Amino acid sequence: MEFPILLVVIIALALIFDYINGFHDAANSIATIVSTKVLTPFQAVLWAALWNFAAFFLAAYVIGEFKIGNTIAKTVNENFITLEVIFSGLVAAIAWNLLTWWFGIPSSSSHTLIGGFLGAALMHAFMLDYHDVAAAQPNLGLWETIKEAFIQVTHQSVVKFDKVIPIFLFIFLAPFIGMLISIIITLIIVHLYKRSNPHKADQSFKRLQLASSALFSLTHGLNDAQKVMGIIGAAIIFYHVDIIHDPLYLNIASGERFNYFAQHYLWVPLVSFLAIALGTMSGGWKIIKTMGTKITKVTPLEGVSAETAGAITLFITEHLSIPVSTTHTITGSIIGVGLTKRISAVRWGITVSLLWAWILTIPISAIVAAITYLLVACFS
Repeated sequence: MEFPILLVVIIALALIFDYINGFHDAANSIATIVSTKVLTPFQAVLWAALWNFAAFFLAAYVIGEFKIGNTIAKTVNENFITLEVIFSGLVAAIAWNLLTWWFGIPSSSSHTLIGGFLGAALMHAFMLDYHDVAAAQPNLGLWETIKEAFIQVTHQSVVKFDKVIPIFLFIFLAPFIGMLISIIITLIIVHLYKRSNPHKADQSFKRLQLASSALFSLTHGLNDAQKVMGIIGAAIIFYHVDIIHDPLYLNIASGERFNYFAQHYLWVPLVSFLAIALGTMSGGWKIIKTMGTKITKVTPLEGVSAETAGAITLFITEHLSIPVSTTHTITGSIIGVGLTKRISAVRWGITVSLLWAWILTIPISAIVAAITYLLVACFS
């Protein structure tokens, strides 16, 4: 089977994004284990990459499905998905990821991908409506046509809000849940070890941090690699349904097409998990420094608490099929361990800056994707 050139470009761009996601989010998995000097940065990225890739086998052969990938593919009404929409969303996501990486801002790769997808789809719908209005009412001026087209877009179900609203809510809920769990775990550990020799306890937690960081890296791969798989899946499903009119896909209910795709294109999740693992191996020291030292000072005990809390949160959200930001989750968990000492232990100036980056990620990515789609449409 020979794919169209644009579909090949989309798959390549998606895997590039996945790779960038890996080195952009390397800090999520290894910041605390590096800042506590349990592993060197090089050892830590290798350790995290191994578990990122191991998540493929957990999803494919233990869980038996790719829930988060399925959710991502369905955030946009399939009637407004085209290869140009997906291409534009990916370009916007890559641009925002590289920009935030360059400035050392731990923004969400997940939300920039979702924002790009939504923004491009909305612009696609707007342009369709604009041409319809212009054809039906040729006497309208430019701004009146734009206004009418915008009104029509608002009455169409371009965005699947049953999928998108939980994603938006978990921008705030995921770090809060991570923070709450990390506070509980830290308090339990402190109580259990309060009579232990401090040096021996510290050594024990350094060994335990290997396990907790592996667990978090596993859930990081499980959560983030599926998002790229979901985008590629949306593109390939569009190809089968709308370009070649494949009866195998046309005869399946739209809600079941992603699972069918995942079974017959197993190489897609495989390379998605591999790409994020390779990206993690490349690291991202600027963000590691922010996550591991600037938010709050982290000890091995607190590293275990933060990583375990983050992993538990990601397992919960994976079970609920809600794609979340691993960056938000581990940041909330690190803040939680800081709060167990005292409120002033958290550097709130840094935290507020991160919050603004989180809030702005989806709208900025959506705007960039919309402009990109407009340019692509004009020159295609």
